[in-house]
Amino acid sequence: MSDIKSVALQFTEACDAGEGWQVCRSFCHPGATFAFDGEMLSGIDTVEAYAEWMKDNRQTFSDFGGDVRAIGVDEERRRVLVFGANWGTHTGDGGPVPPTGKRFQSEAVTVITFDGDKIDHVTLIVNEASVARQLGWG
Repeated sequence: MSDIKSVALQFTEACDAGEGWQVCRSFCHPGATFAFDGEMLSGIDTVEAYAEWMKDNRQTFSDFGGDVRAIGVDEERRRVLVFGANWGTHTGDGGPVPPTGKRFQSEAVTVITFDGDKIDHVTLIVNEASVARQLGWG
């Protein structure tokens, strides 16, 4: 069985780089689900849709970036927690208002659940209100 920490890291880096489902699918079960408790990703309930949303972020945030800061592995529960930061400047179309030219920086935790050696579910935890405030969206 492959190392779930390595798979989670490769998946996270591919998503942050905007490689989309074309690359991210290799780490996931078909139909892998996604959850986010907020409005920003309302309606996104599959990892495929999330990976494509991250890809589209390159149009909204031309300087979008991410940085993995820590990884925790729970082998018994088959979960990997990835703590990281994301940033970007709202320079393109996308978001609830026209481009504001404002920059955000936010920390987040992504909880990646595995079934065997493939991702079955992803939960993203981020302070959505802080991101919206920084971007002038609220």
